[in-house]
Amino acid sequence: MVSNKTGTNTLSYIVGDFINQQDENLRITSENVFSGFVRYVMTDELNKDGGGACGYRNAADFDYSLSADPIDHHAKQLDLTPMTSQGVWVRVAVPAGTTAGNYTSTISVKLNDAVVETLQINLKVQNRTLSAVSDWKFHLDLWQNPYSIARYYGAEPWSEAHMEALRNEHKLYADAGGKVITASIIYDPWNSQTEDVYGTMIEWKKKKDGSWSFDYTIFDKWVELMMSLGVNKQINCYSMIPWKLSFRYFDEVSGSYKDALTKPGDALYEEMWTAMLKSFAAHLKVKGWFEITHISMDERAMDVMLKAIAIIRKADPDFKISLAGSLHNELIADLNDYCVALRYKYTDLQIAQRRAEGKVTTFYTSCEEARPNTFTFSQPAECEWFAWYAAKANLDGYLRWALNCWVKNPLTDSRFRSWGAGDTYLIYPGARTSIRYERMTEGIQQFEKIRILKEFFTRAGNQVAITQINNALAAFDETKLTQTPAAAVIATARNVINTLSEAEISEK
Repeated sequence: MVSNKTGTNTLSYIVGDFINQQDENLRITSENVFSGFVRYVMTDELNKDGGGACGYRNAADFDYSLSADPIDHHAKQLDLTPMTSQGVWVRVAVPAGTTAGNYTSTISVKLNDAVVETLQINLKVQNRTLSAVSDWKFHLDLWQNPYSIARYYGAEPWSEAHMEALRNEHKLYADAGGKVITASIIYDPWNSQTEDVYGTMIEWKKKKDGSWSFDYTIFDKWVELMMSLGVNKQINCYSMIPWKLSFRYFDEVSGSYKDALTKPGDALYEEMWTAMLKSFAAHLKVKGWFEITHISMDERAMDVMLKAIAIIRKADPDFKISLAGSLHNELIADLNDYCVALRYKYTDLQIAQRRAEGKVTTFYTSCEEARPNTFTFSQPAECEWFAWYAAKANLDGYLRWALNCWVKNPLTDSRFRSWGAGDTYLIYPGARTSIRYERMTEGIQQFEKIRILKEFFTRAGNQVAITQINNALAAFDETKLTQTPAAAVIATARNVINTLSEAEISEK
């Protein structure tokens, strides 16, 4: 953090190599260091009752402030005006195979091209290698909105310019171990709740003879792009039960688009979706994607879910289904990917049975939770808290509904007409990461480290060490965050994990 009292000065910095304190020939070169200036965005606050941040927001009714969140790796220098301060974020990617030991680097802080301060950074490298990102087990599901990116860059949806922007913007998701591709298979599945409406990636057409046909060109382009980045575990397709029960299609008779207003239980609904699902299943099998594709629903009631599931099973009994919503024991067996709100708790038996069957069992947060959460006014450590909690609860991972549903001016103002500021996105245009996203990724890395250590101590028969890990994880209780903030809980748990990781070295 650099502060400036008087005058306007041009601030820049240089991060040097990390040099082993015992052997200066051993280095982690600066090419392995990511850094950027920490920028600020407008944010707001929880609802006045403190119970969350859901609902329509008139900006004048909420306190607002600046929050440090975007990390600008593009700017190599910036002007520091009087009576302001500026932070820099530094992250080191330690290459696999680096010799364990203590390393030291410096940050040279420059004002107007003259070095005014040299800061020392100490880094301890342990004799343990984290798996490659592609091998991480944590199931990260952050919903993508390609239409938001098209609007922001002024690109025609699915043009080459749009596709290039999508490649650049979603690499951050792949780098954090993102597992799921979000696909909208109808027009506007969430009833225009975001700044940019989700278009349909599948063109529905009712032909003159009354039959249905479907064009998968855009769907294929999107899936292939995301897979090329390494996001290839799952394709979640929304939604058979949209928030407004309206389904747009092109009508050959009239030569225009029409909206079918129908619901589960109606004859028209069953006709449309049976035709679509049979065609979709055949297409997915040709592409080799059927086994990873899920027909997905979001916060839908159980009675309509059961009706939709019956149609899915009739169209193809092998289709996988996912739901993010409430915990219903009646749906446990039908859902391959089940994600429930943080307040709901699976039983140990449910988790064990689902894992034995190869099913995914996760949790999510939304605008309902005051804390922990991902708002731009949330404590950044809360974004790391999620993965620690998943390790404690023996869950596979975490879902948050919006990776990049950008507001009108996402680089300067994170507020939106609905929900708390920052609810709609975690990363910024220009493939800019954020403090929130960095902390979330750190949590995922801790989840992987815990998994590795537990596997080692299990093989070694060291129940004492496993108990120490479980005791540290027990502190991750969302009901106690008002008394003990996430940062304090994480700091204590990290000390335990780091100590055990050192002990593990001596046991080898």
